[in-house]
Amino acid sequence: MLPEFDLCCSEFQSVGLELSQELYERLDIYADFLVEYNEKVNLTAIIDGSEILKKHFIDSIILSKYVEIPENSTFIDVGTGAGFPSVPLKLFCPDIKITLLDSLNKRVEFLRQLCDRLGIEADFIHGRAEDFSKLPEYREQFDFSCARAVANLSLLSEFCIPFVKVGGSFISMKGPSEDLSEGENAVKLLGGKIGSIAEYELFGEQRRIVDVKKISQTPPKYPRNSGQIKKKQL
Repeated sequence: MLPEFDLCCSEFQSVGLELSQELYERLDIYADFLVEYNEKVNLTAIIDGSEILKKHFIDSIILSKYVEIPENSTFIDVGTGAGFPSVPLKLFCPDIKITLLDSLNKRVEFLRQLCDRLGIEADFIHGRAEDFSKLPEYREQFDFSCARAVANLSLLSEFCIPFVKVGGSFISMKGPSEDLSEGENAVKLLGGKIGSIAEYELFGEQRRIVDVKKISQTPPKYPRNSGQIKKKQL
C-alpha cells in the first residue's frame, strides 16, 4: 500500500525524521486497514498510499519534532477520527499513553481493531468532549490534549483544554490562515496561555502547531454544553 521503504525513508528524511523498517511495516498495515475499512465507514478522502504517507502519517508524526514530549506522557486525541495524530505518534514514540475520543462509534470500532492489528495499547472513548471532560476521571488528567481539526482555536480550546492538567499543553495542529489572536480570550478563560507557535512547510503546504500551555485550572462552568458552544464562542 505505501510506497517502497527507500522512498518512504526519503520522504521522512526530507522533513528531518527517521523511519525504521519496523515503523514502516506497521504504518503499511495501518494504511492497508484504513483503505479497506474506508469502503464501509467514511474515515478519509485520502486513499492513495503516497498521500496517506505524507498527509496523514508524516503530518501526525512531525508533531514530535516541534513539541517536547517527555517519556511516558499521556495524550488524549479529541475528535481523533481515523487516529490522527495520536496513533502514528504512538508508533513513533512507543512510551506515550494515548486515549482516543470520537463521537462516532463506527470510528471508535475501527480504532479498536486498528490498535489490535498494530499491537499497541490505547484507551477508547465513544462520546463528546464536552461531556467527558466534566468527569473526574478525565478532567485535567492528561499531559497533552491534541486536535488536528479545521475548527478555530476558540472552539477547539473549549473542547480540549479542560482535559489537560496544569503544567500540560493543548496542541492544536492548524493551517496558516487563522488569526490566533481571536482565540486568546477563550484560551485565557479556560486556564491557558498561547506558548510557542511552530510554522513550517510540509510538502509544499504551510502548517502551524500551536502549543497552548495550561497555567491554571479550568473554571468548573467550562466546557459549556454543545448548544451553548455552537451558539456563542468564547
